[in-house]
Formats: sequence, structure tokens, C-alpha cells
Amino acid sequence: MSERAKTAFITGGASGIGRALAERLLSKGWHVFIADLNHAAMQEMALQHNKPSNFVLHYVGTDVSSWGAQVGVFKQALEVLGGRIDFVAAVAGIGEKKWIPFPEEVMRMGPGEFAKPDLSVLDVDLTGLLWTVALAVQQFRRQEPDAEGWRGKIGVTASVCGFYNVATLPVYTAAKHGVVGFTRSYGRLLPEEGISLNAVCPNIVRTSISTSQFYDAVEREGLLVSMEGVIAAFEKCLEGAESGEVYECGPKGGFVPKQSAGYLDEESRRSMELLTKRARPLHYVGEE
Repeated sequence: MSERAKTAFITGGASGIGRALAERLLSKGWHVFIADLNHAAMQEMALQHNKPSNFVLHYVGTDVSSWGAQVGVFKQALEVLGGRIDFVAAVAGIGEKKWIPFPEEVMRMGPGEFAKPDLSVLDVDLTGLLWTVALAVQQFRRQEPDAEGWRGKIGVTASVCGFYNVATLPVYTAAKHGVVGFTRSYGRLLPEEGISLNAVCPNIVRTSISTSQFYDAVEREGLLVSMEGVIAAFEKCLEGAESGEVYECGPKGGFVPKQSAGYLDEESRRSMELLTKRARPLHYVGEE
């Protein structure tokens, strides 16, 4: 009996980091299901990688900011991948948007009139990612551990904006800080259930978020992060990295674990320990 092929579900898998990750897994014999809004790119990928007798790449268009859409596409992935998913990668994301009116626009508004802010970046980059992780964890809890004891692994895309502050990217920075904080906290709890969660935080890498002119300018200064380094960090997430780590990918190549801030003092450390114990029943019913 032949060994079962490993399976992966990737949001944002039609371009940029998601596509590079999908193609790396396909090259290793994985079966991959991608969810993306770019139907043309997904179809082109499928034509490239699938053969009439061997479909290894599956795809469905979806909007990750919709819970209903994510549930539907995840169920389809389970069906075509044989009921088990080994790795879930939440890569889909968008860049900063204009979130509130400019001063001159405010002045043209009526007295007492306020515009609703555009928080679509949070909807996609943070809420949509959390929904993907929620689907993965619930499915992994139904799965038996593999030969190495893992029910499933999760890798998410954050950004160096998850720990550095960019004044002109406030909502994007807030979203990525959220992803980093979520990974560093929840990622430490999940291994008790045979599940891992890690985040990859690239500096500027060529994707569809910005323009080719911007990326060309960054590259001329030698500051563009190689896609190879980003994918190497994702491979680390798959090869036994400690859960809860976030990896910074810089222009010099490779990746390094990014350390979180230390405690102010012993009292702060003990306070966090007590908070961890108090909230434990919200996430895991077992006893310590």
C-alpha cells in the first residue's frame, strides 16, 4: 500500500508567498488546496501542475473576510483531500487602505456627520486569518496524531510590521501586531493537543500588495527579501519548530526567531502566570 500524500490548505495561494509555498509543497509530493480571489491565476497553476490521471492541486475562489465563505471552501478542501489536512497556511492578505477622510473631505461634510472607517485590512489580515486558524484547530482536534505525534500544523503570514511601527501603515500594523501576539500566545497552548502554530514575518517581499515600481526601487537598494528565505521559514514551521515562534525574514537572507519583550519585573511575570491559569478553561478543558 502506497504512503498517503501529505495535504495542505492555503489561503492566498494564487500569487506571492502563497503561490511560492504551494509550489514548494507540490514539488515535495504534497496535495494542495488553495483558496484565493484570483481565479485566472489558480486555473493557470492547476493546468501547470495537474495531469489527467493525477490531480494534486485543487482550488476554489473565496473571500477570506467572510466566515461563511471560508467554512464552505474548507469543507470542500476536506472532501477532495481525503478527510485529513496536515498543514494549514493562512497567507491571504491586503495592504493599507485609506481608512478615514482627509481634512478637506471632513470640512466638506455636514455638521455632526462622521464617515465609517474602512477596516477591511483588519477584516482580511486579522479576522480572516483567525477564522482560518479556527477552522484548522477544530479539524485537527478530530484527527488522529501522525507518526510524529502531530494532529496538524499551522503557519500564518504576519509581517515585520507585527513588531516594528510604520506611521503610514497604522491599520496594517495593528493587524500584524495582532497576528504576532496571537501566535506567541495561542501557539504556546496548542502543542498540548498535538497542534502547532507559527508565524512568518517578512520584511519587504515582492507580492501583489504593492506595485512593481515600488519593489524595483527597494531591490535597487538591496533591501528586497528573497522569496526563498520566506519559504524556508515556512518549512521550518513544518519541520519541528517550537510552536509559538515568529520568524523575521530580512534582506540579508534566511530567517531568525524574533524574541518578545521581557517582563518588567518578577511581579509582572507572576501576574501573567496567574492570567494564563485563570483563562485556561476558555481554550482547553484538560487539567494542568
